[in-house]
Amino acid sequence: EVQLVESGGDLVQAGGSLRLSCTASGLTFGDHDVGWYRRAPEKDREDVACIIRSDGSTRFADSVKGRFTISSDDAKSTVYLQMNNLKPEDTAFYFCAIGPACNSIYRGHGTQVIVSS
Repeated sequence: EVQLVESGGDLVQAGGSLRLSCTASGLTFGDHDVGWYRRAPEKDREDVACIIRSDGSTRFADSVKGRFTISSDDAKSTVYLQMNNLKPEDTAFYFCAIGPACNSIYRGHGTQVIVSS
């Protein structure tokens, strides 16, 4: 059984930083594209960041480029999202994405990020 456990969400002031973590089990982590997406109230799902294994490239939503970075520690089956210069519009539940081009075929419980202005 595949399990994803996201953590690191918190309440933070605008301009602050957070690092999210997602640890996966039940699969060969390094075989999959990994990343993050988010869901905010009354908004569509937004794919935030992704690591493409085939060429090692990373992709980011335009809304987070220059502020967020993504990394993975395959030995720990963990993907990280470093979020800097947070804005109120970053408020959302953040979910780990594991699957082709980060179209996640698994889902965890997510971690909540609240950015106050």
